[in-house]
Amino acid sequence: MPLTHTRTFRIRYYECDANGHLNSASYLRYMQETAFDASAAAGYGMDRYDQLQRHWLIRESQVEFLIPLRYNQQVEVTTWIADFRRVTSRRAYEFRLAETGELAARASTDWVFLDTATNRPSSIPRSLVDDFFPEGAPSHFPARTPFPSSPPPPPGVFSMHRRVAWQDIDSMQHVNNSVYMDYINECGFRVCSAFHWPWQRMREQGFTIFLRQAHLQYLQPAVLDDDLEISTWVSGVKRASAGRHYTFRRAQDGVLLAQAYTLGVWVNLDTQQPLHIPQEMLNDFAPNIVYREEGGHYYRL
Repeated sequence: MPLTHTRTFRIRYYECDANGHLNSASYLRYMQETAFDASAAAGYGMDRYDQLQRHWLIRESQVEFLIPLRYNQQVEVTTWIADFRRVTSRRAYEFRLAETGELAARASTDWVFLDTATNRPSSIPRSLVDDFFPEGAPSHFPARTPFPSSPPPPPGVFSMHRRVAWQDIDSMQHVNNSVYMDYINECGFRVCSAFHWPWQRMREQGFTIFLRQAHLQYLQPAVLDDDLEISTWVSGVKRASAGRHYTFRRAQDGVLLAQAYTLGVWVNLDTQQPLHIPQEMLNDFAPNIVYREEGGHYYRL
C-alpha cells in the first residue's frame, strides 16, 4: 500500500467564483500543495530534491467535479501514489467535505522526474519508490487513461490572445499548471459572449454551465511575456452536456504548449438539476461545434 497524506483547506472567499463555488483552478492549487506536503512527509521535501539535483514537473492533470464546494467549508484533500513508471509517476487525490466525509471530487496528476541540470527526464531511483511504498510496490500498475483525442477544429473555432503576466509564473520560471485552468475559464466566458450567450443571459434564462471534468496536458513551458493564442471548439454534444477542446499555442511560432478537454453540464439554477441544452443556444453555437458524417447524415460527436 502506498503512503497516504491528507491536508485540510478552509475555502477562502477569494477562491470562489461568481456562482459561489470553489473555482476550478483552486482544485489544482490544492492538489499541488498537498502533493508537496505528502512528498515532504515521506522524506522528500524541496531540500532533499535539491540535494539529489532532481525535481518533479506536472505533465497532466485530471479532475472530476462531483459536488460544488463553497466558501468557508473545510475540505480534506487526500493523496497517494497511484503508479511509478521509469521516469513518471501518477498521484491520485480525493476531495472530501471535512464535516460529512462526502466525496466532492476525484483527481490525478502525472509528474515527470527531471534532472535539474539538464531538465531532461531521469530514471526514478528504486530507493525513492520504496520510500513511498514501504510495504513494497506492486509488480504491475493499472493502465493510465490517455489524453482524449480531439477532432479538427470547425470553421467557427474561437481564438483569443493572452500575454503571460508576472502573476502567472511560479518559481520554476514558467506558467504554473493551475493558471492554465484560469485561462480556460476566461476563454470559456469569452467564447460564450462571442456566440451571444454571456453569463448574464444564461442566468436570466435560469441556467448555467458547471464543469464536470477537466483534463489538461502540458507539453512545453510558457514563460513571462509569451503571447498565447488560446483556441476552443465543441464536440460530443448530448442532451445536457458537451465537451470543449482547448489548445494553447505560442503566437510568434505556433508551437503547441498545452491542450485541454473539459466536459460541461447545463444545470437549472433553481433545482440544481441537469437540463436540456436550449435549442436556440445550439443554433447560435453551430459554427463552433464539430460534427461527423455517417451515412449521409451529420451527428454531433
